[in-house]
Amino acid sequence: MGGVLHGSARTTPRIRAELQASQESGRALAARYGLNPKTVLKWRKRTTTSDAPTGPRYPKSTVLTPAEEAMVVAFRQKTMLPLDDVLGCLRDTIPNLSRSALHRCLQRHGISRLPKDETADKRSRFKVYQPARSGLAMEGVADWMDRRRRKVEAFGREAEAAAHDAWGKAARAGQDLAAARPSDVMALGGPPAWGEGTRAGGPADWIRRGR
Repeated sequence: MGGVLHGSARTTPRIRAELQASQESGRALAARYGLNPKTVLKWRKRTTTSDAPTGPRYPKSTVLTPAEEAMVVAFRQKTMLPLDDVLGCLRDTIPNLSRSALHRCLQRHGISRLPKDETADKRSRFKVYQPARSGLAMEGVADWMDRRRRKVEAFGREAEAAAHDAWGKAARAGQDLAAARPSDVMALGGPPAWGEGTRAGGPADWIRRGR
């Protein structure tokens, strides 16, 4: 039994073939197989043992008019666009068009699938990179952090040197550094971090005063 029977079938292809080949009366065959005599007569009139197709003989859309359906078919055959693109282009022209109605329309006319050469994806793919080992990745992060630390330290040394030069120039000019404003030193990169051995009246004394 190679075919698929519908849910209400009372016979199988083997029984149907026996009914067609038998010379007995319809009533006798109906009594033997437990069938309705009309069922026996139906299968004895047929030349095949498969079920007849169900549904309307000439299917048509319940949403689209014949003119709208012809428009959909012509547009698909002319543009060869995918289903969603056809829907987007024709939705304004055919307000009742839905995705399911469009798909059924294309299926009825045998154009629901595009040729393979039309649907081939010609876009280039991104190159697939193998994931790096964790050890190499951590080494790269450590190198980056070390370079960053060296840059920060170099900037701090430059700012400290600039503050030293500014204080030396002011001292040689006879200015009172004790009266200097904090913003004057911060503009040069922040107050310099001199040690305890700095002479009195120098930047260390200025810092201790809290100016």
